[in-house]
Amino acid sequence: MSDPILILPYTDEWAKEFHSIGSRLREALGDNALRIDHIGSTSITGLAAKPVIDIQLSVASFTPLEAFKGPLECLDFIYRANNPDKSKRYFREAPGHRRVHIHVRQAGSWAEQLALLFRDFLRCHPNYCRRYEQVKYEFAEKYINNRQLYTNSKEAIIWEILKQANQWSQLTGWSPSRSDS
Repeated sequence: MSDPILILPYTDEWAKEFHSIGSRLREALGDNALRIDHIGSTSITGLAAKPVIDIQLSVASFTPLEAFKGPLECLDFIYRANNPDKSKRYFREAPGHRRVHIHVRQAGSWAEQLALLFRDFLRCHPNYCRRYEQVKYEFAEKYINNRQLYTNSKEAIIWEILKQANQWSQLTGWSPSRSDS
């Protein structure tokens, strides 16, 4: 059985942790990382979240893999070659380290832009943050020991938010701001 799902109130420590990790990533990857962004719920001020720092690295290409795999492994991140999502290359923390998910995506790809749009929309719309937070608490309690059911159950609210984010992007002319690190 995996660890129980734990949703915690927002803390400024998450941003500080990202900046610390992001600085190390920038130093190790240099120009191989076109962008280094804090994504996911811990990147949204005020939003309760699982205490996992999600980081998106934007690269020009997935090849050669070694251009980013080697530097990430030197920082004790483990490549998950069996990740079923072909739109990214995925890395996790080494056992015993702070929980960090690194999503390497191609710059300009739909998957890269989607993660940034979702984050930016929620940062600007506290009412959607509250709704999303409420759903996360509800499903974390209901599926406390089943991460897959917890994740699958959030799909409806995520797509509802993304539909609104898409409309917002068209009204505002949204484009991603500068990279976080």
